[in-house]
Amino acid sequence: MRTPDILHEITPLSDKDCLYIVERTKSEFTFPLHKHLEFELNYVENAEGARRTVGDSVEVIGNRDLVLITGHELEHTWENYNCTSKQIREITIQFSSDLLPEALLNKNPFKSIKIMLEKAQKGLAFSLNTIIDILPSLNSLPDKDKEESFSALTDFLTLLYKLSQSDEAYTLASGSFAHTESTSESRRVKKVHEYLTAHYAEEIRLSQMAALVGMSEVAFSRFFKLRTGKSFTDYLIGIRIGFVIRSLVDSEKSISEICFNSGFNNISNFNRIFKKAKGCTPKEFREHYHKKKTII
Repeated sequence: MRTPDILHEITPLSDKDCLYIVERTKSEFTFPLHKHLEFELNYVENAEGARRTVGDSVEVIGNRDLVLITGHELEHTWENYNCTSKQIREITIQFSSDLLPEALLNKNPFKSIKIMLEKAQKGLAFSLNTIIDILPSLNSLPDKDKEESFSALTDFLTLLYKLSQSDEAYTLASGSFAHTESTSESRRVKKVHEYLTAHYAEEIRLSQMAALVGMSEVAFSRFFKLRTGKSFTDYLIGIRIGFVIRSLVDSEKSISEICFNSGFNNISNFNRIFKKAKGCTPKEFREHYHKKKTII
């Protein structure tokens, strides 16, 4: 099976531009799976039943969908799937990473924005409550003309700040698929993460990881859940599933071979865990993902 191509989009932003803002009303999604260097905030309305793919995350969306993507190599697309609407509305805002340089993001007022941009390297989806809250600000941006460019920029920065205050956003792609990890994690979590990504195919015990960072098992379990939001077992499974998906997409290995090469020692248990995580079997995921990777 050939690894399909992904469209590398060249956005309209020039070196002198701050933002590219476009609003569309359309009857269907036509843009293929793609990636680009610029950061992107994408809002979709009236598209219930459409399917959104960001990295290895595949979800059917509701009537409103808002996603921030800051991963340079993170492929993404929206497609019709079960959407029957002929009045799909979309607002796309693209901006270069140097719009918010590191020196600025390290200042106290920008701390929450910095954390949000780090998380969005995996794709970050916002809740309906957050979308409703910021929608008036978002809707006003496409109406700004060139004479109001400074106002548009300050309004956009305020919008980013409001989004960064949301505690209901969630990441989409797995870290191993997106080739990123959050720089805000503690040194101990980073140490564990690095060990797991290097040894995920081996048998790994909680006691090993506790000893690795000099903690008791009980203390480590509590600490790890607090810092990552996941139990150690779930975190390890997430890493293994990420490598499984990369193998499904990028190789011709059989599913059973991928299973055992990724640290799972039982094919039935592997299929059950994968379906729970991704909502489909490994075979179905491979077929779906390859089908969408086309150049137009």
